Amino acid sequence: EQLVESGGGMVQAGGSLRLSCTVSGRSFDSTRMGWFRQSPEKDREFVAGTSWSGLFTTYADSVKGRVTISADNAKSTVYLEMNDLKREDTAVYSCAVKITSTSDPYYLNNYEYWGQGTQVTVSS
Repeated sequence: EQLVESGGGMVQAGGSLRLSCTVSGRSFDSTRMGWFRQSPEKDREFVAGTSWSGLFTTYADSVKGRVTISADNAKSTVYLEMNDLKREDTAVYSCAVKITSTSDPYYLNNYEYWGQGTQVTVSS
């Protein structure tokens, strides 16, 4: 499976961005998708996760209320809508595929496929 992210860029604090992650070569309909981010100051951390049906979504506490994850199964694309962005949201955002639906979505080692990432920079 190949994952390609897009939609990153530079935005002022308080602004919004929508990231996209398109998956090609999907082989498992039961996979879960996740968004992670990594900045120079922190290890890669979980942001949000979803099933392709959209019935199962989960968020990191740091973004809850500001971020919405959604999935378009027909387009094999997962979105991350981010609002009220803060400087601490600056990071490279990557999407990932988790084949086992029951494994912990917060644990990055449970994800088998990763995209290259897209840079999000929030300026004050």
